[in-house]
Amino acid sequence: MSAKKPSTHVMWTDPDDAPELNEVFFKKADQYKGAQLKPRGRPKAAVTKEPVKLRLDADVLAALRASGDGWQTRINDTLRASLKLAARL
Repeated sequence: MSAKKPSTHVMWTDPDDAPELNEVFFKKADQYKGAQLKPRGRPKAAVTKEPVKLRLDADVLAALRASGDGWQTRINDTLRASLKLAARL
């Protein structure tokens, strides 16, 4: 047959078969602030970080990763401190 299939699966057609509007439904529902859709998830930071590709020696990278979680943040702090030190020289 060459009949066209519906593009979406029909969940229900009878209004009496509509899903119940319970607490679970409203937890998943979109939220609006006025007419604007409120985005879900973590809010955007005022200052965002930029991903970069940095080539490091294998032993340096291994030592940094071995220092535990937050090693990338510690690298960022170390680089920032070195920039401040260089600016004073």
